[in-house]
Amino acid sequence: MLRLGDKGPEVTELQQRLRQLNLYVGEVDGVYTRPVENGVRTYQLARGITGDDFGVYGPPTRASLEAETSEP
Repeated sequence: MLRLGDKGPEVTELQQRLRQLNLYVGEVDGVYTRPVENGVRTYQLARGITGDDFGVYGPPTRASLEAETSEP
């Protein structure tokens, strides 16, 4: 589970996947910033994902995003 303030390679992958869907346009730097959180929230709302808190990248959001995007 990833959320605001987290850092690391998993955040980098998340940024790259969000970028594939034009939901994130910032720097791919491995930091879960407010723009990343906003991208996740937008994705969750658009896909009707309710299993995670909005803006939190948990298992339901991850499964959906990984199914929809290619591995970076």
